[in-house]
Amino acid sequence: MKFSDFVVTDAIRSDVDADTKPGVIREMAETLVEAGRIAPAELDGIVKAIMKREDLGSTGIGRGVAVPHTKHPSVDRLVGTVAVSRKGVDFASLDGEPVHLFFLLVSPPDRPGDHLRALENISRQLRDEGFCSRLKASTTPAAIEHLLEEADSHGVVT
Repeated sequence: MKFSDFVVTDAIRSDVDADTKPGVIREMAETLVEAGRIAPAELDGIVKAIMKREDLGSTGIGRGVAVPHTKHPSVDRLVGTVAVSRKGVDFASLDGEPVHLFFLLVSPPDRPGDHLRALENISRQLRDEGFCSRLKASTTPAAIEHLLEEADSHGVVT
């Protein structure tokens, strides 16, 4: 699975305003509403579902990265977005470090394979320190989109 299969480019943010875990999750979900990929009436339910998943264990996987995600019946296909925080956000990450890169995913409950393949793709790309550094340094949504396209075409970006 490629980033282009699930990342909604109109929802990419190069500098989130929020400075808390719930704030970042809400801001990212709102970008999916603005892009027409989540119904406005479903926003609160999706944010609550992601926060419930966070209560099970932080999706802050370390090295400044978090992958908040949930399955929700209001979506008929996997959707996601990417955001960068310049200042970093306390996300209760495994390594205790602030998070600068966020990949948010919402998938239908009846499509667990898509959900897992997207998580695998994100994980594989994020093992590359150069890719992470370039994403963190991106100052526009277009620059982030370009890096994701590069990763899709060449595998791990170097």
